[in-house]
Amino acid sequence: MAITRIGNPAIANIREPNFRNIIINGDMSLAQRSTSVSGITGQSYNTVDRYATFLTTLGTWTQSQSTDVPTGQGFATSLKMDCTTADASPAAGDRLLIQQKIEGQNLQYIKKGTSDAESLTVSFWVKSNKTGTYIAELFDNDNTRQISKSYTISSASTWEKKTITYDGDTTGTLGNDNGDSLILQLWLGTGTTYSSGTLSTTWTSNTNANRAVGQVNLADSTSNEWYVTGVQLETGSVASDFEFLPVDVNLARCQRYFERTTAVGASSNYVNFAAGLVQASGNASYCFLWKTKKRANPTMSSTAASTFLNENGGSYPAGSAISFSQINKTSTQCDLSSSSGLTQGNGALMKSNGTYDAYIDASSEL
Repeated sequence: MAITRIGNPAIANIREPNFRNIIINGDMSLAQRSTSVSGITGQSYNTVDRYATFLTTLGTWTQSQSTDVPTGQGFATSLKMDCTTADASPAAGDRLLIQQKIEGQNLQYIKKGTSDAESLTVSFWVKSNKTGTYIAELFDNDNTRQISKSYTISSASTWEKKTITYDGDTTGTLGNDNGDSLILQLWLGTGTTYSSGTLSTTWTSNTNANRAVGQVNLADSTSNEWYVTGVQLETGSVASDFEFLPVDVNLARCQRYFERTTAVGASSNYVNFAAGLVQASGNASYCFLWKTKKRANPTMSSTAASTFLNENGGSYPAGSAISFSQINKTSTQCDLSSSSGLTQGNGALMKSNGTYDAYIDASSEL
């Protein structure tokens, strides 16, 4: 039976996203925290959403969301690592890698730990002045198993596409929960603790010495830099075209793990954050509802209390203390104290204090 399409034929050519990419924010388009962070010497989330830096005393780095991208591929941004303090002689336990942790409940369909386990293929675009061998690793955090594959940056300062396929693992099922079950790790440098053995190119119980054998040391010169974009991890042995998602869909997926409420970029000062009530002479309480339900009860943080103010009854006292309570996956209570100028029972507005780049963070990162 023939099917007749009615309407604009161009609409029929739009490919609806089917979330085949296990990686979130693979095009590096969202960076809620910052577009550039310098002086990185430890483990942290810094710029591009969902990508953590895992660093143990191997140089000092600036990470940024860069506009340097491969030509004609549809990407607008990449993640850039720039070495600012070199370490040409790593200690045994040193390592530097970029990682994304993945919830087990998002991975049940790969059937890991069964006889029908799916192979996985990762593809990405990469560029560096430091040519040579790099390692891309999948680490099963639930069962302490891993597999590593190498790729080569052949031409200095040239965007190259890499495709790596990992066999399915018939051992070790992944938890059907919100924990970090599988981790994609892109190595940039290591000491002998992780590179003195034989590269583990098949799934096996973890032996640290076999994880990053042959990895170049990106930290050996302050001239070194490394870029990546278009990261896609999917089932099967063939890499499909990168799956671009609408910005609102991508943002909601990132906000499950981290959400910043901010006045940065607003068109005027004294921007409203929330409405609330003066509960006592020195304190106003506000309810924040998250735009996206969080993976777990978040950890709260913010700029200093003085970057906010309480507006009530024509008075605008600056904040003197800020705290959070009743924290859950959908909301939190924020209490902002002021030393004077608050009238109990009045309604209140929590605002940014003038030109301060005030923000409140809720983090449920893995």
